[in-house]
Amino acid sequence: MRSPETTVISPAPFLPLLVKELREVVSGRALWIMILILCPLAGYSFFQAVSLYSEASAAVQQSPVLATGLSPLDGILVPTFGSFYVAVTLLFPFVAIRVLGREKESGALRLLIQLPYAIPTLIATKLLAVMAAWSLAFVPVVSSVSIWMMLGGHLHAPETLNLIFGHALYGLLVGTIAIFAASIAEGAATAAIITLTFTIGSWVLDFTAAGRPGFLDWLSRLSLTQTLRPFEQGLLSAGLMIGMVTVVAGFAALAGIWLPPGVSLRRKLLWSLCCVAATAAILAVVAQARWSIDVTEDRRNSFPLADERALPHLAAPLVITVRLAPEDPRYVDLRRNVLSKLERSLSDLTIRLAGAQQSVIGKAGDDAYGEVEYVYAGRAATSRSTSHREILPLLYGLAGMALPPPVPGDDYAGYPLVANADAMLLWFFGALPLLIAIAWWWSRRPPPVNHLTIVTEIKNEVTQAN
Repeated sequence: MRSPETTVISPAPFLPLLVKELREVVSGRALWIMILILCPLAGYSFFQAVSLYSEASAAVQQSPVLATGLSPLDGILVPTFGSFYVAVTLLFPFVAIRVLGREKESGALRLLIQLPYAIPTLIATKLLAVMAAWSLAFVPVVSSVSIWMMLGGHLHAPETLNLIFGHALYGLLVGTIAIFAASIAEGAATAAIITLTFTIGSWVLDFTAAGRPGFLDWLSRLSLTQTLRPFEQGLLSAGLMIGMVTVVAGFAALAGIWLPPGVSLRRKLLWSLCCVAATAAILAVVAQARWSIDVTEDRRNSFPLADERALPHLAAPLVITVRLAPEDPRYVDLRRNVLSKLERSLSDLTIRLAGAQQSVIGKAGDDAYGEVEYVYAGRAATSRSTSHREILPLLYGLAGMALPPPVPGDDYAGYPLVANADAMLLWFFGALPLLIAIAWWWSRRPPPVNHLTIVTEIKNEVTQAN
């Protein structure tokens, strides 16, 4: 007796789906309008950055010691990339929403769900399309960096790549939030409002909650803007990277939960709650990670090289008690100049903020306010300084160590450059927008194809493959 034949369905081809998503995002007006807006925005930011950098460089001729403060990261890259950050925050959500919102409005999503593609595959292809759109929008910024190098400017590859990587993660995060918003909203307009609630809401948190003690301080850390600051400071933080990837995965999972039609609302809410709980648990663990790398050429996030080599020999626990309020400028200086660097150098460090609950009246009447106590190996010392030049010798004294000799050539020389970028304005306000307009026209040379037609073509390819 012959056994019945079984039909084996082969996996659906991935390439047609990816091509379809890329066609969707490139054929839309939102992407090209965003790039056109970015041309003058990035160009003007770059022009102002070069002008200010040149003025500071001209002053170096009379006072050479000022050259150590001239870093292209602060003077050129961060201001120019800041314009890109604004565009990604305000305009990029409209580009990312298109990869899903138009399918829901046209009804093509129901047909696409019926194809033998797993939901994670559908979400992954949409994220790839979103990052492809981000790469195209990054062209004006890339041209700014190229012009800076043509003018004779210096760039340190690690800090430049680190900043680009940080903005790429931020763009992926905004794009994932937009896809999630499109999965739960009925229309693109509603999805845009939801996404802008996350992005613009981050600005509100920065202005109202940053630097406040207690719950407000914790709330300010949820701001999306906070994720870019370590990259702008030249830090590559493992905890931040894992945290951003975790949030991206969480929003992608939520989009996958809400994407399929026909699933009960109760089930979607239950799975969403589990997803949020899992993401929060991972973030709580990742928040304890302190490992980071200082990729800046001037080593602004690190102690001098001699101290960096000597501090790991302090193996005993170090407890620092700070009698300062979080909003006190002295605490901000202490945090930037000493505490954050010690966290990267010492494995067993505890920092206690004893002045967080003091009122303004308590500060004025408390003689101990402003003191910082250092306890190491049963010995203690107190200082009011916020400079590592005074605190590090104090720590060496507690540990019974001699001061390490300075390392020759450890000083940052700076990179002054007097340049004129006036002629480059024609590129950003004329030539580059013209090239982008031509590329936009070229991308629309074939007549626009209906979403249902595209999905039907993919369905035919899947049927032929099986």
